[in-house]
Amino acid sequence: MSTPSLDAAAAMPGASDPERRFWLIATGAAGGVAALGTAVPFVSSFAPSERAKAMGAAVEVDIGDIAPGGMKTVEWRGKPVWIQRRTPEMIAALKGQEVALADPDSERDGLPEALRNPGRSMKPEVFVAVGICTHLGCSPSAVAEGSGNPSVGADWHGGFFCPCHGSTFDLAGRVFKNKPAPTNLEIPPHRYLSDSWLLIGESDAA
Repeated sequence: MSTPSLDAAAAMPGASDPERRFWLIATGAAGGVAALGTAVPFVSSFAPSERAKAMGAAVEVDIGDIAPGGMKTVEWRGKPVWIQRRTPEMIAALKGQEVALADPDSERDGLPEALRNPGRSMKPEVFVAVGICTHLGCSPSAVAEGSGNPSVGADWHGGFFCPCHGSTFDLAGRVFKNKPAPTNLEIPPHRYLSDSWLLIGESDAA
């Protein structure tokens, strides 16, 4: 059964004022509901999708199972993030190479003060970095000291090598001089929730 229009309700012959008032209110209410029904999907289309929110969300990582010298890779904002547990020998290897590095003090990185140290980390034994070369976005590989890889040289103390164009980085992600990569590896914002849990995507470092 169709609802009379506003004009039809107003011109309804023989209808008393109360009757006309009823049809005017009923017709207006029906139009309002219809308008609301079309407006809700339109407004909801502006809300961020679940995937978009997930792409920017912080990621909690259990690092308690990473053995000394080992590395875990997780995804954050579509990027691979390395978490490496450095041994005392690896930490010691960070010193003494400054002259060969393009930016040994991370002056071009814009890092918070808590990360501006030779290890570029809040804890010397835990290194966190985005595993993407700063040259053209390739993915470097971890190369240990004594690996015999001819691409890194005999005096290699361990670090990362990008096979695409030959950029090399030390165990703190600092790029060596005269390499295609213009800057050190990116350090994502992160903070510790406990000794064994790390939150990537948020930072309380200053």
